[in-house]
Parts: sequence; structure tokens; C-alpha cells
Amino acid sequence: MIVFFGPAGAGKSVQGQMLAARNGWRWLSAGQLLRDTRDPELFAQMRTGGLVDPEKVNKLIGEALDRAKDIDRVVLDGYPRQLAQAKWLIEHRPEHGRDVALVIVLEVPRAELLHRLKVRGRIDDTPEVIDERLRIYRHEMYPVLDYLTEHGVNIAHLDGTGTVGQVHDRIMEELQACRIV
Repeated sequence: MIVFFGPAGAGKSVQGQMLAARNGWRWLSAGQLLRDTRDPELFAQMRTGGLVDPEKVNKLIGEALDRAKDIDRVVLDGYPRQLAQAKWLIEHRPEHGRDVALVIVLEVPRAELLHRLKVRGRIDDTPEVIDERLRIYRHEMYPVLDYLTEHGVNIAHLDGTGTVGQVHDRIMEELQACRIV
């Protein structure tokens, strides 16, 4: 499993989809799974920018991983976001049958994130929601990355600025250096 980590607007979805398409892997986006849900409680939590109940997200991810059992590798986008989710991902390896080969953290300055999110124009990308997401991301990311590191997961912090192609080239270089591709 390759995990993309970064704040909203960092390019996780674009890069994750490109990587999956290029290699015949499955792209799984926690955000997209949540946006596609019919659960009004989950949808309401997302619209305010807050974190969604980790158990519900774990369930969605677990079901998606089950559906991808025949795919060689999975690219996870935006999951795990909380320590409880990271623990679930590591502790449930026997059930989902996947090791985390690499976490790619896309680093993008705040001003660039705000610009990208303004251009993207999702319904839940209001200035207040964006600020709340960035605050939560900064608060939650370090415990998640620390936990994954303690469990032997490789973490790569990559520059997420530049063109889509430039960022993708950096990602491919890292995957090659880690002998994943």
C-alpha cells in the first residue's frame, strides 16, 4: 500500500489517481468514499471541516480494501488522518492483507493550498472549513506519522509545489529509490 498524506489541496487525489492509473493499481480516496456516502451524519461532519468518526471511516476503508483484494497494490489517499485510524490500519493487516510500503507526505505552503482550494471549488471548500481542516491536519499529522514510523513504515516528505508532472516525477523517483516500482 502507498499512502498519500497531506492537507486539503496538497494534490493527494491528483497524484494518487495518476500513480494508480500508471501502474494498474487501485486508488482509494477516504474523502471520495465519504462524499459518496448516504450517511447524513457523516456528510454533516464533513461540511463543517471536522474529522469524521474514525470507526465509520475505518469501516468504509475496510470495505474498500476488501473490494480491492485482487489488485496488486492500493494507493490510499487521505487516510489515515487520526492516530486511531493509523492503529486500525496497522493492527488490521491480517484482515486486509496489505502492508504500508510507503507514506508520501506532500508538503505545500499554506498560501498555495488556499489558492488551489479556491480554484478547486468543492462545495465544502469554504474559507472557514479550509482553515479548520488545516488546523486539524497540523494537530493530527505528527502523532499519525510518529506511530507509523514506530511500526517500520517509510515516510517520505516531498515538495508538492510545481506542475502536476514535476510533483509526479518526484513521487516516481521516491518509489524507485524504495524499490516499489
